[in-house]
Amino acid sequence: MTPTPVRPLWAGRALALVGIVLVAFNLRTAVASLSPVLGRIEAEIELAPVVVGFLGMLPPLCYAVFGIATPRFAKRFGLERTLVVALAALALGLAGRGFAGSALALVGASALAFAAIGVGNVLLPPLVKRYFPDRIGLVTTLYVTAMSVSTFIPPLIAVPVADAAGWRVSIGEWAIVAGLALVPWLVMLVRPAGDRGASASAPSPEEPAAAGFGRMLRSLLAWALVVVFGVGSFNAYAAFAWMPQIVQDTAGTTAAEAGAMLALLAAVGLPIGVVVPMVAARYGRIRLLIGISTVSFVAGYLGLLLAPAAAVWLWMVLIGTGQIIFPLALVLINLRSRTHAGAVSLSGFVQSFGYVLAALGPIAVAGLHEATGAWTAPLVLLLVSVVPAAVAGVVVARPRYVEDDATGR
Repeated sequence: MTPTPVRPLWAGRALALVGIVLVAFNLRTAVASLSPVLGRIEAEIELAPVVVGFLGMLPPLCYAVFGIATPRFAKRFGLERTLVVALAALALGLAGRGFAGSALALVGASALAFAAIGVGNVLLPPLVKRYFPDRIGLVTTLYVTAMSVSTFIPPLIAVPVADAAGWRVSIGEWAIVAGLALVPWLVMLVRPAGDRGASASAPSPEEPAAAGFGRMLRSLLAWALVVVFGVGSFNAYAAFAWMPQIVQDTAGTTAAEAGAMLALLAAVGLPIGVVVPMVAARYGRIRLLIGISTVSFVAGYLGLLLAPAAAVWLWMVLIGTGQIIFPLALVLINLRSRTHAGAVSLSGFVQSFGYVLAALGPIAVAGLHEATGAWTAPLVLLLVSVVPAAVAGVVVARPRYVEDDATGR
C-alpha cells in the first residue's frame, strides 16, 4: 500500500479543519446546557418528573436511531450535504428550545437537536478521512478535545447567563454556535468538488453488513463491550439529566454551584479522553483501567450517599474519573476486531445497544426519585449499575478478537 502523502495541515483545507472542529464543538452543547436551568424552566413550564427523565433519555435514543440511519443518508446525498442539513436542524432545534412555551414544544425541539447531533456523531470520522487522510490522529485529537470542551462549558455558564438574561437565552444561545458551524460547510458546497481539499479516494461511511451484525449477536465479547459502553453512557446521561438537582438537594449547593459541579464532572473527561486510548492501545492495561473506573464510581456515589456536603467537588471528580470506561469501550472496538469489516459491525452493534441502555438511565433515576421522594434509591441504582461493567471488563480485557469469539475459534 502506498502511504498517503503528508500535506501541510492548512494547505487547501483550512475551511474543512475549521468546520470539523466547529461541528465537534456542537455535539454536546444541547445535552449539557439544559439540566442546570431545569428548575427555572419548571417555574414557567410545567414539567413532570417523567418528562425530565424523558428529556434525559432522548440524546442516547436519538444517537442509537440516527447512528444506524445516517450512513444511508450520506451515501444518497453526500457527506457535506447531509451535514449541512443536520447543522441547520440543530440550530433550529436549539433555537426552538429557547422559544418553547410548553413541555411538548420543549421535547420536540430537543428531539430535533439530538437527532441532528446523532447524524453529526456518525459523519465526523469519515469527514476526517476525506479531508485529512494524512493527519487522522491529529485531527481526531482536535475534534475530541472540542467535544470535551463543549461538554463542560455549557453547564459552567448556564446559570450565570440565566441570571443575566433568562433561561431562554441560556439554552437558546447555542443555536448561534450551530449557525456558525454551518458557514464553512456552506462555503465548501458552493466550491467545485476539486477545490475542497478532499482526498481523491474519499471514503463514504459504511453500513454494518447484516451477516456481521448477526455474528455479533452470538459473541460474548461483543455483548461484554455493549455492557461496558452502556454502563458508561447510562451513568453519563443520568448525570447530565439529574446531577445538578442531586447536589442541590443533598449537598445544599446553589444552582450556580451545582452547574459548576456538573461542569467539573464533565471536565475530567478532557484528559481522560486523551490518555485512556493511548494507555489501552500502547500498553494494554485494560484490567487496570476497568479497576480504576469501578473504584472511582463506587467511591463517588458512596460519597454522595454518606457525606454529600463534605467534599462534593471530590465526588464529582471521582464520578467523572469513572467515565474512563466510555473512551475505553470506543478504542476496544478497534482493539478487539481483526478486520475493518469486523470493526464496522462491532461498532454498530455496541453503539446501537449501548445507547439504548444509556437512554434508560435518566428515566430510571426520575422514576425512583418520584416514587421515593429522595435521591438515595437513584444513587444506589447508579452505584449498583457499575457491577455489570466490572464483570464484563474481565471479558473485554482478554486479548481476543470478536471474529474468533463469534466463530468459536
